[in-house]
Amino acid sequence: MTIRVLLADDQALLRATFRILIDSVEDLTVVAEAADGQEAVDLTAEHRPDVVIMDIRMPHLDGVAATAAICSRPELADTHILILTTFENDENVAKALRAGASGFLGKGVRPEELLSSIRTVAAGDALLSPAATRALVTRFLATPDTDGFRALPDAVKALTDREREVTALAAYGRSNAEIAERLVLSPLTVRSHIQRAMTKLNARDRAQLVVIAYQSGLVKPHTAS
Repeated sequence: MTIRVLLADDQALLRATFRILIDSVEDLTVVAEAADGQEAVDLTAEHRPDVVIMDIRMPHLDGVAATAAICSRPELADTHILILTTFENDENVAKALRAGASGFLGKGVRPEELLSSIRTVAAGDALLSPAATRALVTRFLATPDTDGFRALPDAVKALTDREREVTALAAYGRSNAEIAERLVLSPLTVRSHIQRAMTKLNARDRAQLVVIAYQSGLVKPHTAS
């Protein structure tokens, strides 16, 4: 199956470079390009891409607002947002994750990393394992945010003990394989626990599950082991 990608960046040269790279592999294709946030929202609604590569700083509507607009639409639930930014510690990235983005990349990413990241996000996984991302999550997502969503306590209580345990480890940036090894489970079982937790907490993907884990108080910063 071919993964359909929309590029949203106000730099035409960067969009052209990414298009050439993405279209050079058989399993990925660029279906549209947007030069600003509003155009990204409109074209996403029109083309229903699997992944939107979204720049943070764009005219008319920035990447955070565009991400929120896309992720708030139920009919676009299968579209995943991959934030692209020059500043990987930008607080706006955390805001985008709260809004529904599945992860982020720095603009200095290597070509093979970009392609791999698109596939990862399209599969419903999150780019939350690198140390820089964990630091971002710990610093920003763990702080109260009255404008962002917070998981209802009753929803978190609905998780089984094992689902809470797996969700907490995912929030600390552990991969399914790492969680499986730690809990002496199969990776498939871990994935099943993750999927059930996402369903119970109404998380659109793994990134949102991590956001909820921090913002609901299920896990706290600086307690990973």
